[in-house]
Amino acid sequence: MLSILIPTYSYNVFPLVSELQKQAIAQGVEFEIIVFDDASPDGNKRAENEKINTLEHCRYTLLQKNIGRSAIRNLLAENARYEWLLFLDADTLPITENFIAGYLPCLNHEEKIVYGSIKYRPEQPSANRLLRWIYGNEREALPIHVRQQEPYLSLLTLNFAISKPVFRNVKFNEEIPNLRYEDTLFSYDLMKANIKVEHIANEVYHLGLDTSELFVKKSEEAVVGLKYLLDNKLLPPDYIKLAKAYVRLRKFGLLPVMALFHSTTKNAFRKNLLGSKPSLFIFDLYRLGYLCSLK
Repeated sequence: MLSILIPTYSYNVFPLVSELQKQAIAQGVEFEIIVFDDASPDGNKRAENEKINTLEHCRYTLLQKNIGRSAIRNLLAENARYEWLLFLDADTLPITENFIAGYLPCLNHEEKIVYGSIKYRPEQPSANRLLRWIYGNEREALPIHVRQQEPYLSLLTLNFAISKPVFRNVKFNEEIPNLRYEDTLFSYDLMKANIKVEHIANEVYHLGLDTSELFVKKSEEAVVGLKYLLDNKLLPPDYIKLAKAYVRLRKFGLLPVMALFHSTTKNAFRKNLLGSKPSLFIFDLYRLGYLCSLK
């Protein structure tokens, strides 16, 4: 009935798999849990993940080369036995013991995708991880009524269920660079295909809080990925706010002005973002300026 699919890279996913296996057994459903490791170099993490193979209905496979976020999700789906696929990121953990039970009533014959959403632990992290925690709480951990206002843009690919027939129709795009924004493109492709997104309250904790410095670096990579999608017309400019602002500036010939603004403010902005009181307004300006400065 249910294939639980988890891509991982240098992360100990054994606690997550153990919890999911316990819950699935308690529900009495046919299930499997498949973990593909995208050629992690960390031997200690690989050794911990090898223990997954000792659990009933669970298997862990180390890929021989790194294939990227889109390709590994597609490969997991190709190797799944059952008709419903539940994708989870490695750095998540169910909040309650009823996580699997929360998805089961939604797994029917309707052509749709089911999104359970995420939360962040309420305890404030150390100062060097604040930006990721604040961003996650403000922009990602949204209640159902807010998510339903923009059902596709609110979809994050770290906790969702999708049927095999739907996934055959809308897969992750493997042709784009491995620079993030593959989830945004996936949501847009779902919208184009008129696939319904059903939002439910079945959250997991997102545990993998990057340092602010790493999060800014990843955000810059994501901006490069966004520009690729825009330049290659894979994503329309009115789909997300950052792209809308960029296209508006380009229309009025203001990209050089914004690029100059970025060059003069980036150090001050980074100081704020890496500090103890990071501003999401400054974060948005930083990303927009970085996008305008790209050739």
